[in-house]
Amino acid sequence: NRRKKKDDSILEISSIPNPFPELCCSPFASVLSASLLPKATSRKKQVIKVYSEDDTSRALEVPSDITARDVCQLLILKNHYVDDHSWTLFEQLTHTGLGRAIEDHELVMEVQSNWVTEEESKLYFRKNYSKYEFFKNPLSFFPDHMISFPSETTAAVSHSEILQMFLSSSTYPEIHGYLYAKEQGKKSWKKLYFLLRRSGLYFSTKGTSKEPRHLQFFCEFSNSDMYMSLTGKKISGAPTNYGFCFKPNKSGGTRDLKQLCADDEQNRTCWMTAIRLLKYGMQLYQNYMQPYQGRSGCSPLTPMRSISENSLVAMDFSGHRSRIIENPTEALSVAVEEGLAWRRRGCLRLNSHGSPIAMSNMGMSIHRSQSWFHHKISREEAQRLILQHGLVDG
Repeated sequence: NRRKKKDDSILEISSIPNPFPELCCSPFASVLSASLLPKATSRKKQVIKVYSEDDTSRALEVPSDITARDVCQLLILKNHYVDDHSWTLFEQLTHTGLGRAIEDHELVMEVQSNWVTEEESKLYFRKNYSKYEFFKNPLSFFPDHMISFPSETTAAVSHSEILQMFLSSSTYPEIHGYLYAKEQGKKSWKKLYFLLRRSGLYFSTKGTSKEPRHLQFFCEFSNSDMYMSLTGKKISGAPTNYGFCFKPNKSGGTRDLKQLCADDEQNRTCWMTAIRLLKYGMQLYQNYMQPYQGRSGCSPLTPMRSISENSLVAMDFSGHRSRIIENPTEALSVAVEEGLAWRRRGCLRLNSHGSPIAMSNMGMSIHRSQSWFHHKISREEAQRLILQHGLVDG
């Protein structure tokens, strides 16, 4: 009787609805749980071959969604190189004489999927010091005679503001000037007046007229990649050595190339830099800033300091009591003096008989472990190794 009364009292309590019915055991539980849980994505791995400056290659097994920056970081670690943020992955199409620097965010497998089977295409790993130089020194990339601004911009525009206009979505400066264009299906080149706008690249059919009725569309960039012509005069008969072109992603061959040629290197650099900014926009700036993210208060031009370095101060231990050097000029002179004294002590060490011994004999094992140490090489080989890194200070 007690059990029956207990059951009756339980039945009298109003049932509380289950807020999570999908977690209950039901015929649909497996279907619901399968739809709610994230699917385990399997990252397929593929093998790519990357060449160095001396044409030696290295095979890497990488995931299918790896970016060009990640490939560079992997090669830097494997080769024990110094990461100075200038290592770049290059794409070179040997038969057509074209090449380009792959942007850091691009997927390497997508780049390779655009290769034509009959072409000899390679990936190169080398340094490119000018990859993001236009962010540091825009003055040399955008000459005044090649750039103009919207009509509502009346005040003088600085070069830093030019970059902001390139990266913004509302305004965009106009690049204009003469370029040689290769006529489709012909070997001849024609000099035309070109204009670069947000909607694409145009040329004028009447001199330097910018009226809409005189502008003819030439190319847009969302479904094509920009390449630099490495052997323009030899293969396509270009009038100058400063050629570049646009190659559709799914190209049928050289007949689909839209080839251009500039009068000098400055003009070509201006056009190619502006087109890169137009195509990728803020993504380029994010690529440029990515190595420096997480360094609070540091600009890309300042070297990173550790936490322990930030807590150091200049000290003077010459007297009976130590003191903190607060004068920055005095601190600098003390640092220089100590550096010179350390070098003098390091160059000549005295043995037990008081005669100097060379430091090279003591630290030879340290030198051998360094990537920059090459033992017993000729002058020509040393010159080749130096030139391999480019004629750049440091």
